[in-house]
Amino acid sequence: MKILALVVPCYNEEKTIPIFYETVEKIKPSIPARVEYYFVDDGSRDGTLGILRELYKRSNGGVHYVSFSRNFGKEAALYAGLQAAQGNFVATMDVDLQDPPSLLPQMWEILNAPGSEVDCVATRRVDRKGEPPVRSFFARLFYKIINELSDTEIVDGARDYRMMSRQMVDSVIRDSEYNRFSKGIFSWVGFHTQWISYENVERSAGETKWSFWKLFKYSVEGILAYTTVPLYLSSIMGFIMCGFSFLALAFIVIRALAYGDPVAGWPSLVSIITFLGGLILLSMGVMGLYVAKIYLETKKRQIYIVREQG
Repeated sequence: MKILALVVPCYNEEKTIPIFYETVEKIKPSIPARVEYYFVDDGSRDGTLGILRELYKRSNGGVHYVSFSRNFGKEAALYAGLQAAQGNFVATMDVDLQDPPSLLPQMWEILNAPGSEVDCVATRRVDRKGEPPVRSFFARLFYKIINELSDTEIVDGARDYRMMSRQMVDSVIRDSEYNRFSKGIFSWVGFHTQWISYENVERSAGETKWSFWKLFKYSVEGILAYTTVPLYLSSIMGFIMCGFSFLALAFIVIRALAYGDPVAGWPSLVSIITFLGGLILLSMGVMGLYVAKIYLETKKRQIYIVREQG
């Protein structure tokens, strides 16, 4: 019998894990495969690990878990889960039921249909009901910007909820970069992907761990990981300002020769200097972010550290 492995990152999710487990257990009979769970405890500070230990003890080999030594982030948890998962097919999903488990049978059927050449069934949200309008606006803006700047397409509303073939999973695992952006990696490795759309679902319990600031930093990580266009833009702005400076210098020299050199224009001079200083700092900041990513990659630190495994 084929095996379907479910990779489920968890961070302070003691309230949602039992609900998630019971929900998937009800759906399992409709999937003609052995379904195994691979929970990844991302350094939780509540009772998450204790619940995972209990599920592991009474699951008869159907539940596995990995517990980190500290919080390494969702990207590290996804990577650890993919490395640990043993199965013909692997699905990644959130534990809060915002990724509807009811889609699993449909995803399985698409991948295992006779003559199917689909390697991955991915999901996307068609709306953002329940989200603050400001967050929704910036989320759409992020997808628009990254698709304009990057050659790697990131589908608007794409979730990490997807089911993949073993071949695709192995390809994702081999991409062992430290600064990870899974949505980009899933797209970059290629393979035939079919998309399923669904309406936004509220969390089953608990509170989201993603603040606006965390989402902003995550979006910057994604842009830096899959495009170098900001560096080109910095260079182009530098050339434009250099040309503008030469024109301004020529204008000042000609005006001084024609009309003398009255002492005037201090406000405009200060404004120009401030503008140029800000532009220089912006360009240096962009370059600094890329250098920082290179620095972290060359250090070759562990993506995660396992404290306990079952």
